[in-house]
Amino acid sequence: MSTEVQIAREEAVSAERRTQILDLVEAATSADGVSPLDEQSLLQLRDPAGSPGVRHLLALRGDLVAGYAITSPDDEAGRNGELAVHPGHRGIGIGASLVEALQQDAPALHVWAHGNLPAAQALAQRAGFDKARVLWQLRRPLDESIAEATLPDGVEIRPFVPGQDEDEWLAVNAAAFATHPEQGHWSRADLDARMAETWFDPAGFLIAEVTTDSLRSAGDESALERGAIAGFHWTKVHDGGTPEAIGEVYVVGVEPRAQGLGLGKTLTLAGLHHLHGDGLAAVLLYVDDDNIAAMRLYERIGFTPYASDVRYKWTK
Repeated sequence: MSTEVQIAREEAVSAERRTQILDLVEAATSADGVSPLDEQSLLQLRDPAGSPGVRHLLALRGDLVAGYAITSPDDEAGRNGELAVHPGHRGIGIGASLVEALQQDAPALHVWAHGNLPAAQALAQRAGFDKARVLWQLRRPLDESIAEATLPDGVEIRPFVPGQDEDEWLAVNAAAFATHPEQGHWSRADLDARMAETWFDPAGFLIAEVTTDSLRSAGDESALERGAIAGFHWTKVHDGGTPEAIGEVYVVGVEPRAQGLGLGKTLTLAGLHHLHGDGLAAVLLYVDDDNIAAMRLYERIGFTPYASDVRYKWTK
């Protein structure tokens, strides 16, 4: 095998290269206990035609992909990136070479370090990155200790209906996460891509629907009409980087006009009961460390810190 490492920049990767990259990601996940790429990056890798502006950087040793990085445009005229190095090719500077190549491609760069492993921390420090955001992963067991989910009057929970709920859900999601850097910008293509994934299950996509003529939270002059979506809890089942299946509080959102009714907690608990009913033993979720209200809510219902992801920022 060649010891020389070459960095190749590609707008789209071939099917053969894509297979090698996915094998690399699987090997890194097995070695580190956490995937180096998030869901969005994996979707962009698998569907290059539907991912404009995405760039792929491959660290090649001969014909073998020993390292990989992916970047996409962000809202700050820079790039968002993630990278991975195959466990069998670490310790020879591939990570540093990928970071240097990423820095050449943009005046500003954000890179996620999933699990914030010591090697990632050291690389970020050497390359001049600063910590910009911390995303906590919390976990709790799924057992009989889950509190009951008590719905407010005028609201019922039902499953998401494909072909019916997409447009309204996108509007509610955008309103609920208007200030969120990722979630609030979802498009129909983003939703469709996830609905096409093998893990998608409408039965685990819980919708809080208004069943009264008018639903109004305290102090809000506007109201939600009968049939409107007041909130949602989209659950997910995946391996979570462990040998056993684990549930996830994928996303919980409440329509701003329904805030103050306790729907966030109720929907979270309803999703936990659903996952428990599916026979899962544990559940995870992600929350920003500066979202104090959410952290306290999740801690009250039994979640504890498990790991953290860190978003690092570099500017020329």
